[in-house]
Amino acid sequence: MAPSRTLRCCKRALNWIPVLFINLVVGWSYYAYVVELCVYTITNNAERISYLVIFHIFFFMFIWSYWKTICTRPAEPSKVFALPRAEKDQFEKEEQAEMQQEILKKVARNLPVDTRTAGGVIRYCDLCQVIKPDRCHHCSTCEMCVLKMDHHCPWVNNCVGFSNYKFFVLFLAYASLYCGVICATVVQYFIKFWSKHLPNTHAKFHILFLFFVAALFFISILSLFSYHFWLVGKNRTTIEAFRAPVFVKGPDKNGFSLGFKRNVAEVFGDEAKHFIFPIFSSLGDGHSFATRLVHIDPEQANGVLQQNGKSLSNEEINPNGLANDTQHEVDDKKEENGGVQTVSVAMESEP
Repeated sequence: MAPSRTLRCCKRALNWIPVLFINLVVGWSYYAYVVELCVYTITNNAERISYLVIFHIFFFMFIWSYWKTICTRPAEPSKVFALPRAEKDQFEKEEQAEMQQEILKKVARNLPVDTRTAGGVIRYCDLCQVIKPDRCHHCSTCEMCVLKMDHHCPWVNNCVGFSNYKFFVLFLAYASLYCGVICATVVQYFIKFWSKHLPNTHAKFHILFLFFVAALFFISILSLFSYHFWLVGKNRTTIEAFRAPVFVKGPDKNGFSLGFKRNVAEVFGDEAKHFIFPIFSSLGDGHSFATRLVHIDPEQANGVLQQNGKSLSNEEINPNGLANDTQHEVDDKKEENGGVQTVSVAMESEP
């Protein structure tokens, strides 16, 4: 046990190397910009002060969102998704996979679970011993199931999911702006040093290298931010972008898409004043999500929508009174499903 524990501690320590690298680069960029550029190179006081004010605004927002992404613990499934004691004992004793699935189906009837595995069975984590909520996946690095898992990011040494996805997107946005501000303000001095219109001082190396590094990071981070903003608009995670979620009726890559505005609201919240700050404002609880095609009874459908920041009002039921380019169709035809009356609530985005 001791070697295994030592190996695990070493692995956890090594996982912090990318984070340490990023912080060293950011620390050096701060020194190069504030000291070498603003203090030693720029002679105009008005220009120096304006550069410092703008730089520190984006630097603060970048660092704030970055460390919020790092320090926010990934959200894990509630205990209600764990098997009750009797069903758990029965599940562990059962050797046939078909009978195990019957046990899982029995428990899942009382849970807001709409997705399945590629084989069409209930998604169950043997390691965490829980029925996986929709969009939940097990992270082998964090050794836990993560709600609405997007991916595990080595640059923040954390799993990006429901609890910190907004912080991660803001981190990419402010990192792009931070690098963009550096490039835009340093470029004229980069050209002057390169063309030898400024004397060869100790600031030359820092300013030349600062521009190259900022430009390289700007291009790479901006492309990553654009991709994740596209995912937000489609209401997909990185995992779902590569593998469409499977519902009872089959795979549907747009299964969780409710229209651009509501998709953005699920991540950033429904109050514009919270959009730009790394403060948690995402809608819902991470366990249940409104889908384009929900087969649950009316009260449950209304409850799911309320958890995601909306409720079925009379205006929303009427397709002519809908906002956000989202169309809600309520099928009054009742279906018999195991003796339970159900109603189909379909929410489809117009092309």
